[in-house]
Amino acid sequence: MLWFPTIGFFWLLQDAVGIVQRIWSYLTQPFTFGRITVSASSVMIGLVVMAATIVIARTTSNLIERRIAAKRHIDPSLRYTIARLANYLLLTIGMLLALKQAFAIDLTSIAVVFTALSVGIGFGLQYLAADIASGFILLFERPIRVGDRITIGEDEGDVQSINLRTTIVSTNDRIAIIVPNSKLVTQRVVNWSYGDPRARIAIPVGVADDSDIDLVTETLLEAASDVPNVLSDPPPRVQFMKFGEYSLDFRLLVWTNQPRRHAQIRSDINYRIARLFRARSIKIPYPTQEFLLKGLALPDRLDAELLRSE
Repeated sequence: MLWFPTIGFFWLLQDAVGIVQRIWSYLTQPFTFGRITVSASSVMIGLVVMAATIVIARTTSNLIERRIAAKRHIDPSLRYTIARLANYLLLTIGMLLALKQAFAIDLTSIAVVFTALSVGIGFGLQYLAADIASGFILLFERPIRVGDRITIGEDEGDVQSINLRTTIVSTNDRIAIIVPNSKLVTQRVVNWSYGDPRARIAIPVGVADDSDIDLVTETLLEAASDVPNVLSDPPPRVQFMKFGEYSLDFRLLVWTNQPRRHAQIRSDINYRIARLFRARSIKIPYPTQEFLLKGLALPDRLDAELLRSE
């Protein structure tokens, strides 16, 4: 009686093996498309290789950025650059291996095809190619790093990420600005975090042309004193710039070690200047016009209603 279950099991196993063999035979059956011969199994293996590459690339990138580089006290922006480059390199290798496995394409032929298409890509996708090339320039040269405070035209914010084609900048309003990398390489960009941590802030101030210049200088220096994030070394300075059309134009120069807060520092100083000017009767000029009338007799007293009607 014990033989019957055993024999039944082997029959089922033999049937299962036969089914698997037929399925595998179907999956490995080659199909020809032009000069390329593929099979369902090769395409599936190629997809598995690509999926595994994506997982490995992300894992390696996170490992470099969070563990290895962090333990070695590497600069965060350099750590980010190394992780990004490792991610792109692994994805490129994985894509080539997946194509080779799925379509049995010789990698040397891929190189020839890319070389032949380079001219066409250069004309048809020149902006995309410029953005990608600029992305590598930013990652290698590092004029702008993750966390830097930058100004692009009228927009200012912190660099959140530097990707292959674009850079994400977050403004004070928590608005994400997506900037093509080519603009960061070819256009003028102010980096408040680059190099020397100190930055100079210039605040132009105009006063009435009959103001006491010594009192104005003293007031401006007092306005800059004791303002948060304003350095005492180098000390604040005042420059008399020029005689304006309606004003005497000065410039207050202060230094700070918090350049990303330059807008708030400028606001704090302007508040103090306005209060001190009002307390010391220093006037802010407004445009005026003088009319010289020749050969016209005017009454000693003009009627206000007449002037308003005119």
